[in-house]
Amino acid sequence: MRTDRTAIRRRLAIRRGAHNPPSGGGKTAGHRSILAPLAATIAATVAVGVGVALARAGRERRSARTPRTDGSLGLGPGERLAGALKRMALGQSEDAIEQLEHADDPGRAVHETRKALKRLRALVRVLEGELGRKATARENAALAQTGRLLAEARDAEVLLATLDALIERHPAKLAGRKGVARLRRHLAQELMLARRRTIEDPLTRARALGELRAFRERVLVWDLSDRQGIAIVEPGLQRLYTNGRERWQDAEDARGDRTHEMHEWRKRVKDLRYVAEMLESRGPAPTRKNGKPDQRLHQLASRADALGELLGDEHDLAVLAAWISANAGRRPVRAGRGTRRTLLALIARRRRELRRQALREGERLYRARPKKFLRRVRASSRAGA
Repeated sequence: MRTDRTAIRRRLAIRRGAHNPPSGGGKTAGHRSILAPLAATIAATVAVGVGVALARAGRERRSARTPRTDGSLGLGPGERLAGALKRMALGQSEDAIEQLEHADDPGRAVHETRKALKRLRALVRVLEGELGRKATARENAALAQTGRLLAEARDAEVLLATLDALIERHPAKLAGRKGVARLRRHLAQELMLARRRTIEDPLTRARALGELRAFRERVLVWDLSDRQGIAIVEPGLQRLYTNGRERWQDAEDARGDRTHEMHEWRKRVKDLRYVAEMLESRGPAPTRKNGKPDQRLHQLASRADALGELLGDEHDLAVLAAWISANAGRRPVRAGRGTRRTLLALIARRRRELRRQALREGERLYRARPKKFLRRVRASSRAGA
C-alpha cells in the first residue's frame, strides 16, 4: 500500500509540474491557456441545450393541441371591449411566440413578430387608464426590449429592401453601377450575419420567447373594467390622438432635415392605426342615423395605415442615407464618390416628395380637435352593442 501511494504521489507531482507557470509569468498564466477553450465549450453546450429546449417546447406545444387564442384585431358581433382587448393581447402574444418557435422563414418571422409587438404596445398604451401608469410603463419597456433583440435583423433587411426599391425606381441611374452592386452585396451579407446573431441564434430566440411568455402570463390576470362602449380606452385614445396631432404640428413647423420629427410622428400614427383596427367591427358595420353603414373607423384605420407607410418609407430612406454617408466609402464596400453622391441625391429628392405627401395626409387625419375626434369614434364603435 505504501509503495502504491508513493507511485501515485510521483505521478501527481509530474502532472502538476507540466502546468506550472513559466518563471516571471505570474500565477494565472498557466490557467489562462485553458480558460478560452473551456469558455467556448461551455457556451457551445449552453447553445445546444437552449436549442434542444426550444425544439422540445415546440413539440410539447404541438402535442398539446391547445387551440390558439384568436388574436385578430376588431370586435366580433356582441363582443364587449374589455374581453376583446384581452383576447387580442393574448392572441398577438401567441402569434409572436409561434413565429419565433418555428421561424422557417427568418425574414417573415422577424417581421411578423415585430408587428405583433407594435400592436401590443399600442394596446398597452391605450389601456393606461386601466392598467395604471407604472404598469403601462413596465409592459411597454418589456415589449420594447423584446423588439430590440430582433432589431438588428430587421434593420439590416430594411436597408437592403430600401436600396432595392431605390434601384427599381431609378434603374437607368443605378442598376448598371458597379459601386451600387458592391453596396448591395455587402448589405446582403450583413443581413445574413444579422440573422445569425438574432433570429437564428438559440440564446436570442430563447430570451425573446421568455419575455413573450411572461407577458402572456401577465395578460391572463388583467382585470379590465367591463364598462359600456369604449369607456375603458377613451382617456388613452384621446391621449394617443393628441400626441399624434402634436407630432404632426412639430413636423409641419420643423425646418431642415426633420428626420427626428417625422420618425416620432410615425410612431403615434402607427398607434392610432392599430387602435382604430381594434375598435372596428369585424361583422356588419354599425348604421348611422341616415341608415348608411358607419365606415368612419375603417376610414380612420385606412388613412392612418397609408400615412404610416409614407412616413415609414421616408424614415427608411433617411436610415439608408445615414448608412451610406458613414460606411459606403470605406472598406469593404468602397462605393465611389460619384455613386455615393448619386444615391444621396436621389434619396434626398424622394424624401422631400414623401414628406410633402405625408404632411398633406396628416392634415386630413388630424384636422379635428381631440374632443371632437373622440366623439366621432364613440359614435362609430359598436363596442358592447
